[in-house]
Amino acid sequence: MGRVNNVDIGRLERFTEEMEQDPAKAKKTQIIEGDWILEEGGAQFKASITYENGKAIFESDQPTNLGGGGTLPGPMHYCFFGLASCYTSTFAAMASMMGIKLEKLSCRVEADVNFSKVFGLSEEPTMEGVRVTLQVKSDASEEKLKEVEQLAFHRCPVVFTLTHPIPLKTEIKNAEEK
Repeated sequence: MGRVNNVDIGRLERFTEEMEQDPAKAKKTQIIEGDWILEEGGAQFKASITYENGKAIFESDQPTNLGGGGTLPGPMHYCFFGLASCYTSTFAAMASMMGIKLEKLSCRVEADVNFSKVFGLSEEPTMEGVRVTLQVKSDASEEKLKEVEQLAFHRCPVVFTLTHPIPLKTEIKNAEEK
């Protein structure tokens, strides 16, 4: 099978079969390593991100109200970009697997962020709400698109990460250690 909605259906099916035969193939470790930039001007944080067929440098700069220069996307931008791209790609993949042809698919993420906890002014949640809206154009029925939406919500890795407590361990090491 070829590509539907810019999704390689054959590859999805082959990977599903591989995971059924060997469940360990479903697990991957993601690693991002970065450095805080101590010099003024430009990025405050830079990370090298290695992916399947290459490597990219991501840079961020906090907004001015958080002590940055506001010259680059901040960490929350990347977080919400991750949500938007993951949810949209999961929706596109589920629609494609169901044989639903999409004419247009776009995503909007809105978030209500409260920075008072960051500054020690309250114990209110930092994230007060996140809304994801997909704009979909397709010949498929509204019922079928709702079915795809439910699959995307339940299968999207970033949605899962944001909606379920995940163990998070932090530690500090001497910079001389590896």
